[in-house]
Amino acid sequence: MNTMSEKTGNILAVDDNEDILFALKLLLKPHVEKLTTLNNPQKIPELLEKESFDMILLDMNFNKDAISGQEGFDWLGRILEIDPQAVVVFITAYGDAERAVKAIKSGATDFVLKPWQNEKLLATISSSIKLRRSRLEANDLRAKQKEMSAVMDQPFTDFVGNSQKMQDVFNTIKKVAQTDANVLILGENGTGKELVARALHRNSPRRDEVFISVDLGSLSDTLFESELFGHERGAFTDAKKEKPGRFEISSKGTLFLDEIGNLPLPLQSKILTVIERREVTRVGANRPVPVDVRLICATNSDLYETVSNNLFRQDLLYRINTVEIHLPPLRERGDDIELLSNHFLKIYSKKYRKSLRGITAAALKKLMHYAWPGNVRELQHAIERAVIMTETPSLEPEDFILSTPRKKSGELEFETYNLDEIERQIIEKVMKQNQGNISQAAQELGLTRTSLYRRIEKYGF
Repeated sequence: MNTMSEKTGNILAVDDNEDILFALKLLLKPHVEKLTTLNNPQKIPELLEKESFDMILLDMNFNKDAISGQEGFDWLGRILEIDPQAVVVFITAYGDAERAVKAIKSGATDFVLKPWQNEKLLATISSSIKLRRSRLEANDLRAKQKEMSAVMDQPFTDFVGNSQKMQDVFNTIKKVAQTDANVLILGENGTGKELVARALHRNSPRRDEVFISVDLGSLSDTLFESELFGHERGAFTDAKKEKPGRFEISSKGTLFLDEIGNLPLPLQSKILTVIERREVTRVGANRPVPVDVRLICATNSDLYETVSNNLFRQDLLYRINTVEIHLPPLRERGDDIELLSNHFLKIYSKKYRKSLRGITAAALKKLMHYAWPGNVRELQHAIERAVIMTETPSLEPEDFILSTPRKKSGELEFETYNLDEIERQIIEKVMKQNQGNISQAAQELGLTRTSLYRRIEKYGF
């Protein structure tokens, strides 16, 4: 049969008629993974405390009251008290439209009459199992979101900074978060664009709804449309079952599209349509589905240049950048390097159970003089590695192995733009090349022996 081609679901059937329970066992055995039957509703609470069911088939009339169905309504209330996400389908021989409406209003999912039609009952069970799982998934996402909010000990969690540029970013977040305005976050890789998006969500009226993040840079061209808009069963070769897209899943919440500059031109027009009409159409479907999404986008590329090169739609850019937030690179954030270093030190000392006193002045100087091409993410990884590898009470300069860009032909490699540090590096390199020969090194550097001696003394070689 079509409605339940594979065994699925854990079902509870409650009816005081043993013949009904036997008939259900015969019908459902080939289609469901597990079927539990009860002829006494008094055992329902004890069973629900021990086990979770994908759906419950509940008789409306037990011995106490054979026609009105009130006893069934009472048990429905008890079930929903124990498990608010329960999916309950009433089953009765005395059904009519009035009681069906009352059942739905009371929290039931559906209403089946005895004697039932097998195909119809199986279809009802199949849709009820899907409903239960979607409820649990949505509930789990909301629970995770609330948990994330609960552990925050400051407004922007790991997103910290005292520099004026970061204070400007924080102020913009506070102003924009309470609105539904579309936001475009601009900044280099590793500057914290997703942290800004999450801060916007946590401080918005949508904070109790889901936050869905999509890295467009990691999706292949063939997956873009299916991931964003969803697909129907059979829409393409591997579409074995229907799947909602990220726009549908994030409805009522926030959708974060990272690396929006990677969006292919054909999909840009579809995204624009979704934003304008507030509805999506799954791949293989004809009818659109309404969505209510707060859209936040981010990119490390120059979208304005991309527009001028006809690789990004100008009308889409105007739609997604109602407000722009520019994240400064770490090298422009001054003393935030020390602040962030101590912040990450605290986190990783706790994570790896190490009692570290701090970061020495020499180590901080090394960190301050480094250009941080990978920005905050690179600093975070550097601190984590140092905490793991150090064998000293405090982090020392040698605990930090900082990468340097590969030099091009004719270029010297430097980790800093500090002139004293560059001079020290050059002298150290030339001295090594000349195996400590002062005369040869001085000649190569264009210095007198006396001048070179002064510099050697200055830098403590």
